[in-house]
Amino acid sequence: MDFIALDFETASAKRHSACSLALTVIKDNQIVDSFYALINPQTPFSWYNIKVHGIHESDVALAPTFAEIWPHIQNLFTPNQLVVAHNAPFDYSVLKATLNYYNLELPHFQLLDTVKTSRFYHPDLPNHKLDTVSQALNIDLTQHHNALYDATACAGILLHQINQFGTADLPKFIKNV
Repeated sequence: MDFIALDFETASAKRHSACSLALTVIKDNQIVDSFYALINPQTPFSWYNIKVHGIHESDVALAPTFAEIWPHIQNLFTPNQLVVAHNAPFDYSVLKATLNYYNLELPHFQLLDTVKTSRFYHPDLPNHKLDTVSQALNIDLTQHHNALYDATACAGILLHQINQFGTADLPKFIKNV
């Protein structure tokens, strides 16, 4: 199966405040590439978000804006592309709000949420947070809330589920956006 796992970290509660982004690219059920970038969100940081992910305004002061990064990754988001995220409504809302903030066109693609697949395939877990599911499936999540580690763990969750349960149930989790 081919897909891209996506994860954002934000500077504040404002959805357009993406301060880091990671993509993990899977081809034929293998991780073949990844992309990670710090992003200058051009907006103030919240102490709470800094506490969660450890990224400070000074870390992104010289980083590119999302508008500068987007041309390098936008071709990955096509109508037939499956994009996967753990808590996909959050990551999709960040992508949408950030694109709107910079007056960039929102792409259309297929979206799958591994929180939903985890609830379906692993109903006995105490919760379905990324760290809980990763630990239960023995997936490395050394630096939770680092976008690259989170995207790679998300990819690992879906790959584990595909290997264990197959792909027959996956279409009911895919949403065209």
